[in-house]
Amino acid sequence: MKRILFIVLAVALVGAAAFGQGLTLMQNKPEIDSMLKAYAAIWTKGGNVPMTIKSVGGGTNIDLGTQLRADYAAGDMPDIFVIAGIEDYKEWAAIILDLSGERWVKDTSVAFKTGGKVYGFPVAVEGWGIAYNADVLKKAGVDPKTLVSYAGYKAAFAKIDSQKAALGLKSVVSMAASIDMGWVTAHHNFNSLLSNGLPYGDLSVTNDLLAGKVDAKRLSEYADWVELLFKYADKAVLTTGNYDAQVGAFASGQAAFLHQGNWVDPNMAQAKVTFSMAFAPHGSMAKTTDGIFVAAPSFYVINKDSRNLAAAKKFLNDLVYTEAGNKYMVVDAGMIPAYKNINLKPSGQLSKSVQAWAAAGKVYSWNQYNFTNDFRDKTLAPIYNQFATGAITKAQFIDLMTTAFQGLKK
Repeated sequence: MKRILFIVLAVALVGAAAFGQGLTLMQNKPEIDSMLKAYAAIWTKGGNVPMTIKSVGGGTNIDLGTQLRADYAAGDMPDIFVIAGIEDYKEWAAIILDLSGERWVKDTSVAFKTGGKVYGFPVAVEGWGIAYNADVLKKAGVDPKTLVSYAGYKAAFAKIDSQKAALGLKSVVSMAASIDMGWVTAHHNFNSLLSNGLPYGDLSVTNDLLAGKVDAKRLSEYADWVELLFKYADKAVLTTGNYDAQVGAFASGQAAFLHQGNWVDPNMAQAKVTFSMAFAPHGSMAKTTDGIFVAAPSFYVINKDSRNLAAAKKFLNDLVYTEAGNKYMVVDAGMIPAYKNINLKPSGQLSKSVQAWAAAGKVYSWNQYNFTNDFRDKTLAPIYNQFATGAITKAQFIDLMTTAFQGLKK
């Protein structure tokens, strides 16, 4: 009996030596929290170390960056965490592990790279435009193909608004602009200003703004778009609503449009939505812009000071190369896989819409993460919030945005 106990302890110690005492992953998508925790439990049962999932952001009381800084100060950084792009990388570069030699690198074209090396594991491919309830639009007599410009949306919103009661709607669009939901306005909507109508990867507008140079005409048209969305939104959801309130209004059929991305597919499934839906382009310009925003939204990086480097690397590889990992990403979490070896396809309607736009080559890039977190969250988000609450006019919105960009001039 003692010999058996000794062998068991020896095996446990070998495992602890190889993988450390437990693995922690911190991520910023509360909508997949339960799915990721379920997969982590399955992964652990497969002979791997115990795993803890921490989900912050997405309208919770604290954002990922703030939590990571607090954990770093406390000496309690996670083994795996999320970055969104180059500015996040710059903040944490000193502790991010070079993953260039990992197996999965050859199977993705959207890994996070800088300086010729790979540092980030793409979590998924995501996209957003303006999601619409196709059944409502059909009843209202609105053709989704007209939703490719400001004028097209203005006419459609007015037409649907005039039929709200008959259509069972509380608002035309479900939009959120509270400070806590600044990631909807100062991240995703902001990107309309940066890349709508431009060739994929074109950073001309972004670089101009980073240098303090503002295209007044483009900003004015963008302000019209923001004003239109705010005008036809439910004011309670717009000014104080959280993620669940915003997405729930669309899922329950109370709004014809939703300003979110395909990451809401799990929410639609949980709500047992039966209506048809898809994405239309953002109408942030007077000219036609026939495309949506598609990219790898975020990347898992490994803390190079972790005691669990082997386990962390194995976790990422298992997501890509095991049946359970593939099932979690595509079937359970409803994500569009970023890896060419994965043949599963998501069943969510909005993810299918993203894939259709991408297959047609009608996509615009994500340029918002070329700006710092503080600039987006602390400078821009409050400006959108003031506009949404009526504290400032459109002219003042334009002036404040202009001043903010001019302040970036080095």
